Amino acid sequence: MSISQTELEERKEGKDLYSYQKGAIDKIFTAFEESPDDYHLLYQLPTGGGKTVIFSEIVRQYLKHHKKKVLVMTHRIELCKQTSKVLTEFGVHNKVVDSKADLSDQAEYSCFVAMVETLNNRLNDDKLDISDIGLVIIDEAHYNSFTKLFKFFSQSFILGVTATPLSSSMELPMTDNYDELIVGESIESLIENGFLARAEMFSYNVGLTSLVVGANGDYTVKSSEDLYTANDMLSKLLQAYEERAKGKKTLIFNNGINTSLHVYDTFKRAGYPIAHLDNTNSKKERALILKWFKKTPDAILTSVSILTTGFDEPTVDCIILNRATKSLTLYYQMIGRGSRVLESKKTFSVLDLGNNFHRFGPWGDDLDWQRIFRSPNYYLDAILSDEDLESNFRYEMPDELRAEFSKSKDVYFDIQKTYVSSIRNGESSKVVLERSIAQHAKICIENSEDVYDALALAKMLGDDIDFRIQRYTKCISKSTFNFVEWLKGDYRKKLNAYLRSNFDEVFEEIFGYPPEE
Repeated sequence: MSISQTELEERKEGKDLYSYQKGAIDKIFTAFEESPDDYHLLYQLPTGGGKTVIFSEIVRQYLKHHKKKVLVMTHRIELCKQTSKVLTEFGVHNKVVDSKADLSDQAEYSCFVAMVETLNNRLNDDKLDISDIGLVIIDEAHYNSFTKLFKFFSQSFILGVTATPLSSSMELPMTDNYDELIVGESIESLIENGFLARAEMFSYNVGLTSLVVGANGDYTVKSSEDLYTANDMLSKLLQAYEERAKGKKTLIFNNGINTSLHVYDTFKRAGYPIAHLDNTNSKKERALILKWFKKTPDAILTSVSILTTGFDEPTVDCIILNRATKSLTLYYQMIGRGSRVLESKKTFSVLDLGNNFHRFGPWGDDLDWQRIFRSPNYYLDAILSDEDLESNFRYEMPDELRAEFSKSKDVYFDIQKTYVSSIRNGESSKVVLERSIAQHAKICIENSEDVYDALALAKMLGDDIDFRIQRYTKCISKSTFNFVEWLKGDYRKKLNAYLRSNFDEVFEEIFGYPPEE
């Protein structure tokens, strides 16, 4: 399947569909023709695959061959306007039913586009005539807000479209509201055929056990902000950006406005071009920020979920997940914002600071959507808990720091393995930290000419020390905040003392000769 760049970037006419889009339309119409009038069909296609293009062509063809009307539902006003625009490009005369819409001329239209809450109000007020609606299309169908409207369309064919056929609420699985799922092209297929850019993923292990899961099944904003506004997390974010994304057009996703503002301040102080956007910004402010973001090559935009749907900026070159989520849908939506292709862009970077990669697997992994649709709990129950995820972590030094220890063949020390071994040998658990300190001292001395060099290197090991202490306290099942903080400080003091007392002896053991005076 070969496509020219012009076709990819400049296609204006809705009728110029790609072969996989035509195939999807044929499958949907076959289901439509072979099913009862009140059939509920769900269609899955990855973000960037052109769901709006597909259902706009479906509307055009439906209206051409049927004497009934069509209703398209979205969950956000921005999506309403975008959908209306694409339908118009397909030659579909449509009316947006928003809170200010004058419905006195509704008889002149065969297609309506409405936001779910506005539509609910209009239908309850009996302001919109839906007696001849034959087809209802639901964009982003995984949101549960739509299901309350199904009662109004008991005789209509309902087509839901989504990138992730997994309900936003486990209490209301999609299989309860849809009769069948049609799975579209996979992310891998779209990448291979030049429709989407490939994600290069970099994961930074983060301790998340302080996070609290709320009533909606995802981490609460409060617990997320407590973690992600801490200085060490902001430093880790800035360091990750400087390592992997410096100079790239970057979107940062956060869980909470306060976190995003802290991110903004951190990057601003470091001298990087950054803007903050959330749902409290006016339309004018939002337009100005997005215009700046579009035209600035190395722009950074930090936001709170507002750009996960309905935002399309192909020049985005890096996505940073500065948050954890338990929502597979949100994970895919956030990363999907960087997947648009350009002639100069075949790949994009994803920096994950929420263990999401470990939780859900790589973006574009070969997920069995049919099985997830039929048995969502089977899939969700198989996702590892944060404690299980973190027990599998292995601390990896950042490249810049690893270069400081280039003479050491291996810098990793397995706390858990050492703990298990010491217990089996009848030793005290304290020997675990003693052996860890000796190993840290060894790699410092291996890369030093004198004790002062070694002490300077030891100062750089903060993240590794903290990781080892966290792993140790899990092993001994004692992890109160005060105890962990005391242990981190005590470890650093003992490491420095060990280096001062044993430098000459360890140096000679390693190199075969004493250090120069």
